[in-house]
Amino acid sequence: MSRLTQRRLTKAAQSPGTVEYVGKHKVDNVGITVLDYDPASCRESTPATLAELLPHRDSESVTWIDIDGLHDTALLQGLGAHFGFHPLVLEDVVNTHQRPKLEDYGDYLYIVVRMLSYDAERRELGSDQVSLLLGPNYVFSLQESWGDVFDPVRERIRGGKGRIRGHGPDYLAYALLDAVVDNYFVILEQLGEEIEDLEALLVEDPRPEQQRAVHQLKREMILLRKSVWPLREVLSGMERTESELLQAETRVFIRDVYDHAVQVIDVVESFRDMLSGLQDLYLSSISNKMNEIMKVLTIIGTIFIPITFLAGVYGMNFTHFPELAWKWGYAAFWAASLAVGGVMLAFFRRRKWL
Repeated sequence: MSRLTQRRLTKAAQSPGTVEYVGKHKVDNVGITVLDYDPASCRESTPATLAELLPHRDSESVTWIDIDGLHDTALLQGLGAHFGFHPLVLEDVVNTHQRPKLEDYGDYLYIVVRMLSYDAERRELGSDQVSLLLGPNYVFSLQESWGDVFDPVRERIRGGKGRIRGHGPDYLAYALLDAVVDNYFVILEQLGEEIEDLEALLVEDPRPEQQRAVHQLKREMILLRKSVWPLREVLSGMERTESELLQAETRVFIRDVYDHAVQVIDVVESFRDMLSGLQDLYLSSISNKMNEIMKVLTIIGTIFIPITFLAGVYGMNFTHFPELAWKWGYAAFWAASLAVGGVMLAFFRRRKWL
């Protein structure tokens, strides 16, 4: 039984709303970073306790609370009780196998996206769940391990670049989603280079390990497709939702992210077709290589057929062979054999079989 199946069976045996961490990464310490900003200033802190987070619920500025590490369920339950998060939301946050989705709880929006990374050496795609909680003056981002793609957003907030500090938390949520989607393009560029390199190798010298690499990339492409397709529905839902948490101006930017997600889907589908073509190319290259080998062996065998005939004739055990007593018989045999072989090679070249 796979570990994923075991986790799901474990969750199936529990009552709805049970907050129990189900994930593959467990960091040593939960990391909490708070960016509290307004158009004039930005304040950054790393709270160590739950009590330091609670005042941000009623802050007049925009607060971004980033949490790395989900195994501290007591912390999450405390946040849920203070900020009014539904137990089912907290359950989905710690159950890190959710598909991208959008849920409107009135006072806040719950958004799930998949943040991807690519290990080129192992040809392996990594997928981490990022949960966003968008409230009237705050945004929570929660993931199970350290490291994300949000550094450009942090730098814009710290440096006051762009329009992010002049807008509300809905624009911050858009910026985080945009960073996730932009990272998809980076991964697609890496995958595209891998596919091009594999195509060149398959044409020049097809080998079994290259076919295994094609299968590996096809599996990773399926994972990428599963992460992007539902995200399109999430962005479409955010654009159409009647929630007052999303301003009309921000919906325009969300539509732009939606367009980017559609572009990612188009590229993923193109790459899937290319990988299917690479598999056919591998089989075709192997077949062509085998045909070349068989052609060479056939030509060699054809050349030796008349030579074998001559050797067979003069190898018969008859008493009276006129040429057997001839002084130059052996040399004449070799001369005839070489002449036959040379004539046949010249014939093959003239017919362009060689």
